[in-house]
Amino acid sequence: MPVRNPLSLARGPRRFNAAFVVLFAASTLRVASIGAHDDIAATVRKDGDAVLVSVDCPVRASRAIAWSVLTDYDHMAGFVTNLQVSEVRTREGDTLLVYQSGRAQRGLISVSFENVREIRLVPQREIRSRMISGTLKSSEFITRIVDDGNELHILNNGRFVPNMWVPPLIGPAVIEAETRKQFEEIRNEILRRSALASRAS
Repeated sequence: MPVRNPLSLARGPRRFNAAFVVLFAASTLRVASIGAHDDIAATVRKDGDAVLVSVDCPVRASRAIAWSVLTDYDHMAGFVTNLQVSEVRTREGDTLLVYQSGRAQRGLISVSFENVREIRLVPQREIRSRMISGTLKSSEFITRIVDDGNELHILNNGRFVPNMWVPPLIGPAVIEAETRKQFEEIRNEILRRSALASRAS
């Protein structure tokens, strides 16, 4: 999708020290460990200053409903909890400019983010997302919907360069936990809309 980079945990206050990162990591991982999204495969690793992200989120739903959720930017803040605002600023055919802002929070720790992204759509197949401005140095993601015959797989791959130092071990683990949480919320919305469609038919 991208929805946005799940991972716009970029830069709350500019002064972001290592102790803050460790506290945020510890509280995030405690919450993530009790989640119900173990089948969502997320891999996060550092490559120099960049962070590489790969996600495989399986879901049993129609391609049309999955696509409608992944591209529902005007209502995304209603089902992705770390988003406060999500809106399409411009639309020209299959190219959108999307503004999103929000806050990731664990206990007393809170990190704000915002970004404007150029979204290029290949209907019901692929979403290409590139950050134009925001609280990251750069961010590019591709989201694809793949059908293996039994279920759909939402595949999200990309890289971003944060404006803050990301510690080598804890940092990727935190981002990975947040990524799984976000995709679980997206999948829950896909399943909710699928159930509504089934009852209406």
